[in-house]
Amino acid sequence: MNTNSALLAELRARVEQIEGQRARVETTLPFCLAEIDAKLPGRGLAYGATHEIAGGGSDTVTGAVSALFVAGIAARTAGPIVWCLNRDDLFAPALQQVGLKPDRIIFVQSSDETSVMETYEEALRWRGLATVICELVRLPMKESRRFQLAAEQGGNLGLIIRRWRRQPEATDFGNPTASATRWRVSSAPSVALPVPGVGHARWFVELMRARGGECSDWVVEACDHQGFLRPSDANTFGDKWNSDVGIS
Repeated sequence: MNTNSALLAELRARVEQIEGQRARVETTLPFCLAEIDAKLPGRGLAYGATHEIAGGGSDTVTGAVSALFVAGIAARTAGPIVWCLNRDDLFAPALQQVGLKPDRIIFVQSSDETSVMETYEEALRWRGLATVICELVRLPMKESRRFQLAAEQGGNLGLIIRRWRRQPEATDFGNPTASATRWRVSSAPSVALPVPGVGHARWFVELMRARGGECSDWVVEACDHQGFLRPSDANTFGDKWNSDVGIS
């Protein structure tokens, strides 16, 4: 019995070595903001799961704020990142401003969304990656379940940027999926500077769904050069922001 156990342990070690699997101690990636982490099971974004992020307002089409939000999350992970997309308008220098260095990213550009989905699912199963990101217009329940299972198999952090061709199509974001969390990020009035000029960007972040957690919203300062969100003095302004932009 002891011989069999030792042999089994040796075989497992050899398989892990061949696959290049790195032992992952952490099970979640915290935002390091107590207000946000307290609403999430495990006090952070779960590894081995997929998470959806969409922009609010005009960002439903441009995807600028949502891409930076995702880049900030990815910047706080360790290891290589795969980013699957089929558009060529991603501004890489902006990713570096929120801490995501270009030498960590493997961009995989496909000709259509079906190919993006296939690449994304395959990458999610590849052990040893820090984060796998994709940009999608539609996310049917069947595909979202496949992504979730693939993320569980690979143990990776799966991030899905939902970005539409036209703003009215964003109502699709209300359809159910298998993602562990669902977020919406919108631009908010920037932080005022002591002198006239462009203030530091501020975002209105909504946690719209959290499996085993609580929904909530916050006003935060945009990601810094290490990918961390900063607390804003205007969190009490969340309800006003809701009414101003027509979010209920």
